[in-house]
Amino acid sequence: MAEIQFARGVAEEVVPDVRLTRAPDGTNGAATFYFDHPKALSENGVEVTGMYLIDEEGELASRDVNAKFVNGEPAGIEAVYVMKSVEDWDRFMRFMERYAEQNGLGFTKSS
Repeated sequence: MAEIQFARGVAEEVVPDVRLTRAPDGTNGAATFYFDHPKALSENGVEVTGMYLIDEEGELASRDVNAKFVNGEPAGIEAVYVMKSVEDWDRFMRFMERYAEQNGLGFTKSS
């Protein structure tokens, strides 16, 4: 089980586009998630409190979450998860491997 939530207990059904960056020495990095028309913005009563990456190892959380609006209508959510150590990077990658397998995602390395 691996899921992403924006409010505790409410799994996001939209699969995001994820872009990874990492320092050349591997000491830190960031993952930028973009959700196109996520369920969290379309449901009444759901308060976005952060982005929570939940799997059998536990939870990773980020408060760097921004809603995107087009003509006053919710269009997407962009969230950034920052990794400050090699251990953080490894833990995040284990989550992403589980999430990718569960949602049929692939990895493309930039050239």
